[in-house]
Amino acid sequence: MDNFKIHSIESAPEKSKAQLVESQKAFGMLPNLHAVMAESPAALEAYKTLHRLFSEETAFNAEELTVVWQTINVENGCHYCVPAHTGIAHSMKVDPAITEALRDEKPLANDKLEALRTATLKVIRNRGILSESDLEAFYNAGYTKQQLLEIFLGYSQKILSNYTNHVANTPVDAPFKSFAWEKETVA
Repeated sequence: MDNFKIHSIESAPEKSKAQLVESQKAFGMLPNLHAVMAESPAALEAYKTLHRLFSEETAFNAEELTVVWQTINVENGCHYCVPAHTGIAHSMKVDPAITEALRDEKPLANDKLEALRTATLKVIRNRGILSESDLEAFYNAGYTKQQLLEIFLGYSQKILSNYTNHVANTPVDAPFKSFAWEKETVA
């Protein structure tokens, strides 16, 4: 099997180099995901753009961003993104009980956040086809049509990262290794 290269700034395709320099400045390190994605400058740019839009320009707060990201990461079984977003949630001061429930695929204690988790799961599992009762439950929890579309935005970002990590078997970055995670399989 042909392994994906974890690029350095020097080894990356020319069109990825500036993006990797930017990533290194932003994170104080070069995330392995970005180093792998550098193989395709367009994919790296798309991922970084979607991440910025989802994390900075949506109507979701830090807890809600975490719910959407981790629900998708866990559902997709991403060995890299679950630990990374656990660390990110800690840095965003998200209640660790929320993060642990998401990692363990348990319902959330907060009804509104649980409605967001449920809607996100339905988007993934039903390929975006939601029933009237699904939509009603989401809106009745206090969410909007804008936020429903923003779940799709977050999912778009996570498809790029989760699927890349599946095929590249991207190593978890050192700062997140203490949050290592594997999806439990049902026997």
